[in-house]
Amino acid sequence: MIDPDRSVVLAGRVWSPTDLALVRTVAADCAALGLTEIARTVCELLDWRRPTGALKTHECRQVLTRLQAWGLITLPALRTTGPTGPRRVRWTTASAPQPVITGPVRALTPLVVRRVTTAADRARWTELVDRYHYLRFRVPVGAQLRYVVTAGPDPDTVLACLLWTSAAWRLAPRDRWIGWTDAQRAANLRGVVTQSRFLILPWIAVPHLASAILARAVRALPADWEAAYGTRPLLLETLVDAQRFQGTCYRAANWIALGHTQGRGRMDRAHARHGAAPKQIFVYPLVRDAQRRLRQPGPLITPSSHSQVSARR
Repeated sequence: MIDPDRSVVLAGRVWSPTDLALVRTVAADCAALGLTEIARTVCELLDWRRPTGALKTHECRQVLTRLQAWGLITLPALRTTGPTGPRRVRWTTASAPQPVITGPVRALTPLVVRRVTTAADRARWTELVDRYHYLRFRVPVGAQLRYVVTAGPDPDTVLACLLWTSAAWRLAPRDRWIGWTDAQRAANLRGVVTQSRFLILPWIAVPHLASAILARAVRALPADWEAAYGTRPLLLETLVDAQRFQGTCYRAANWIALGHTQGRGRMDRAHARHGAAPKQIFVYPLVRDAQRRLRQPGPLITPSSHSQVSARR
């Protein structure tokens, strides 16, 4: 029997008791996903990559299987195979269109940005995003937090859905703006978080609501991300399809426009286009010296909750 309080070497990597505890947590939180998705998430959180930047998903699958065989971790009944392509989400009355809501933002205050934690909330969030977001729902890889935004006067009324995920591995305009080396990016990328989905439901017609939501979401995310993953973000990023949107709400919320992508997939490591239209890149520093902190050598040091300040108020 392997001692769970001692490190173990597998697949050329030393797995500390802390790493093994993280694996157990990910396996429990992602019980509905398949083995590959769990392995990818573990690789993202531990930043376990090949020199090219690709995640060591194959090796991690083997490690998970070995740890389970040794009784060192407990994995759920994992789905190792299944149909290819995106999963279909069943739409129900829970996501049916609602009467139009109009008026000023103040009529909906206080806006409540609430993290999605229950199975019922996750199911409704997934339906809404799949039904009304132009990119539909796709199972996110790596670290992720989902939120719904509700109106203070009516806490059952969902106004918007947000998804925050692990950062894109390589974004040339962002990387130039930070000024980091490949080694610094590999060490400190966990200090960057991506807003992957931002959906205001189509029956909500309230001017300036998007920028008001962004301001509240930015305040809510850092502590939640730190509690979930042990790292407090220094920088937020998002990609805006310029053929559909102008990014007005991000500019109004003081996000910085850096340039455009090259039309590749978000996690593309092979530098091959996938037919995606170039997207505008916006970033939002959460601390005044975010660029310097992200360039630092060695372990990333992120601000504690009492020192967290907005650099772009």
